[in-house]
Amino acid sequence: MKKIIATFSILTICGINTLDAQQVVKKDTISGTELVLTMDSRVNEALSNLEERCGKSSYGKSYEDPETEVKRPAKIYVPNRELTKAEICAKNPRILGFKILITTVKSNEEANEVKAYFRKRFPNLKVETDASLRPNYKILAGSYFSKQSASADLSRVKEYFKSASSVQYRIFCSEAK
Repeated sequence: MKKIIATFSILTICGINTLDAQQVVKKDTISGTELVLTMDSRVNEALSNLEERCGKSSYGKSYEDPETEVKRPAKIYVPNRELTKAEICAKNPRILGFKILITTVKSNEEANEVKAYFRKRFPNLKVETDASLRPNYKILAGSYFSKQSASADLSRVKEYFKSASSVQYRIFCSEAK
């Protein structure tokens, strides 16, 4: 008998709670499918108020001000023509370009010898050492926007350094050809 009374009282409490609830049908904003929720009317009102405030709020303003204006970000104008090299260089002083990889050596002394030999042969090309892969040192020459612009100098360098090749590398835009 106690079990029947306990079961009946639990069912009664659950029944009273669902009497106050209502079924709410909402449409999904992305795909348009219907979503059926069972909730209290007060919860539904609070949720709809929150959604309204969320739609009206903007960055930098608090939720307490319901009369806020929605600010739109400034438009970014994209030119119809291709940017010139000078315009690109003004915005980005270092860009991804190409350098001629002369050779890779094991020590700094060898790197200095190769650089000195290279400067004698090609005084108009800037040569530098990249020590990022220690103990190996890369000897790089020139700065180019594309592989095609590096090909003329590369063919001349290959006469003295057979293993020379053009590689992608960060270059200073003002020095590039």
